Amino acid sequence: MNYYSDSINNLIEEMASLPGIGPKSAQRLAFHILNLPQSRVEHLADSIVTARKKICLCKKCFNLSDQNICPICSNPKRDASTIMVVEEASDLAAYEKTGQYHGVYHVLHGAVNPMAGIQPENIKLKELMQRLQREEVKEVIIATNSTVEGEATALWISKFVKQAGIRVTRIASGVPVGGALEFIDEMTLFRALEGRTEI
Repeated sequence: MNYYSDSINNLIEEMASLPGIGPKSAQRLAFHILNLPQSRVEHLADSIVTARKKICLCKKCFNLSDQNICPICSNPKRDASTIMVVEEASDLAAYEKTGQYHGVYHVLHGAVNPMAGIQPENIKLKELMQRLQREEVKEVIIATNSTVEGEATALWISKFVKQAGIRVTRIASGVPVGGALEFIDEMTLFRALEGRTEI
């Protein structure tokens, strides 16, 4: 049974199609938008359309940008000899928020997953290898997710980076701060033990 008009239902459905938005959140967002002043709604819609039109991939690292070379790659203060490889642009943003990494990035836009039909040629791995051949790189930090796909991608990358004679490292992963050991899976505990440091 439809409680709302078609226009409202369409808006709720569009909100619900966004990742991480359930039916109740979609309804809440839809009604929030409907209660905004017309000028705010137009500005929101214009921002979405403009971003979709202008955003492209950085020609060096494949980060999302509104310029051919993103602000990180064009920053002379960044250490271009260290490249951190991440799966998605959102992963890059997470590392940038720490303020502790000063190198550059390479965004793969996915991970190798043969079960889903995602082969190495379907993500930006070839571009990474080409980049390593033309740039002076001392270290590649692999920061793919700790999933089966992320681990497979990390192994694939490390094999080729080692062949190029470049140092390759993998981010440590393990027990989160405030995490109780009894609730943590075996693989995470294994990685935490494997990546232990002296105190």
